[in-house]
Amino acid sequence: MKKSAAIAIALFLTLILGSMPVAACTNYLITKGASVDGSTMITFAADSHVLYGELYYFPARDHIPGTMVDIYEWDTGKHLGQIPQVSHTYSVVGLMNEHQVAIGETTWGGRSELRDSTAVIDYGSLIFLALQRARTAREAIEVMTGLVAEHGYYSSGESFSIADPDEVWFMDLIGKCPDNKGAVWVARRVPDGYVSAHANQARIRQFPLKDRKNCLYAPDVIEFAREKGYYDGPDKEFSFADAYAPLDYGALRFCEARVYAMFNCAAPSLGLSMDYVKGVEGAEPMPLWIKPDRKLSVHNVMEFMRDHFEGTDYDMTKDIGAGPFACPYRWRPLTWSVDDTKYVNERAASTQQTGFSFVTQSRSWLPDPIGGIFWIGVDDTYSTVYNPMYCGIKRVPVSYAVGTADFHHFSWESAFWVFNWVANFAYLRYSDMIGDIQIVQRDLEGSFLSDQPRIEEAALTLYKQSPGLAIDYLTGYSCRIGDATVARWRKLGEDLLVKYMDGNIKDELGNVTHPGYPESWYRKVVEETGDHFQYQNLEGEE
Repeated sequence: MKKSAAIAIALFLTLILGSMPVAACTNYLITKGASVDGSTMITFAADSHVLYGELYYFPARDHIPGTMVDIYEWDTGKHLGQIPQVSHTYSVVGLMNEHQVAIGETTWGGRSELRDSTAVIDYGSLIFLALQRARTAREAIEVMTGLVAEHGYYSSGESFSIADPDEVWFMDLIGKCPDNKGAVWVARRVPDGYVSAHANQARIRQFPLKDRKNCLYAPDVIEFAREKGYYDGPDKEFSFADAYAPLDYGALRFCEARVYAMFNCAAPSLGLSMDYVKGVEGAEPMPLWIKPDRKLSVHNVMEFMRDHFEGTDYDMTKDIGAGPFACPYRWRPLTWSVDDTKYVNERAASTQQTGFSFVTQSRSWLPDPIGGIFWIGVDDTYSTVYNPMYCGIKRVPVSYAVGTADFHHFSWESAFWVFNWVANFAYLRYSDMIGDIQIVQRDLEGSFLSDQPRIEEAALTLYKQSPGLAIDYLTGYSCRIGDATVARWRKLGEDLLVKYMDGNIKDELGNVTHPGYPESWYRKVVEETGDHFQYQNLEGEE
């Protein structure tokens, strides 16, 4: 073992992984035939109440034979063991590598008895190791499944989104218990022209047994389920999700409902019923993928991540929990009780506790350093700004970088803290302030999208002279706009405080106004309190 290399890697992983509990996330998957420009795209929201959102960067490296990699659990930072390093690792920005391979995940748990506490590879390390070692999505699947077969799988059940410039894959995976090292899994290629989604619930049910072009799976995935007593039917009817992650009401209401929301936005013509996510007996499960009504742009996909079930029976802006100013967030816990009856809050794709989220863009017609973009936002997706970070860059913006700040210490230099400062202030008078926020959000994102052709044309010109020149150019661009976004957002927060101080609102001339609560809220107060607040005319008063 080469101790110096192993220690350096260990320290870096401890820093970025030790504060990364990610247990409730949302992924959307878009194939090239379903996108406006032929990009493949995936999304990910790292939703945790104790997560500091930042942008990871691993440079490409050559490694001396005998080098070992220390493995730390992504959720806790616990040291799990060591594995041999490969001779060369690729650079990684966020969760996308220099070859435009991107990976996202959502945790679903599944059967608890299958958790292997003696294993070495957890789901987070699985992602980063695959990104450092794979040039395509299929290679990433080979790397991931090979690692857990050799070293065991430590985590509970996971779904993975895996994309390259040509293909998008959906994989469900779970361990095989401490006395049976490895994992059982199924990976399916999303058909071109279709979109898919997962949100903390296993979703692959029946799958083709003889179609290796479009479906890969562990050789014992069905037989192991039989051995454990999870399934006893014919192979062709076997359902991975039903065997390894039986549904409960929470999986429907909190998880599959987010899949419904995306599918409903992407293909309203399907008229998908909410019966399944409401737990109606006999309702048809959500399909694994659908064909959208129209081809989707990067901006369309960003907007999917900003959903609060608007326009559905679960619309979070409509019920009393939204308060007088239609705030579409509910403070945790998700479940609560009154008089021994259990109730729920909705769990939408957009939620207040997001540490960071992303939309990736992988494009086969461009050189890798230019074709891959990791659009990153920190904090709440509805009020964040997605900044383009090209996959070949050699550093990341200081305001988004690991080590600029942390979850327990505020800093004006930190994108995470500046965006949280603005969002948490906006929650106080949401329906008014969110309009001001969206003006700046749309201005910034709109400028990034409109500048994209010009930036990439310049990068291509430089690339023809020297790939290094293009990489340097895109590195400078990505870092400049990332830090500028944070500066602009801090100015937005200052402007909001001036405008909305003390519950008042200054008009366009700077005059202080007192708009009060909406009439609908006053009516709710009267319904609740009767004449308690009624103004009483005194004798002789008109």
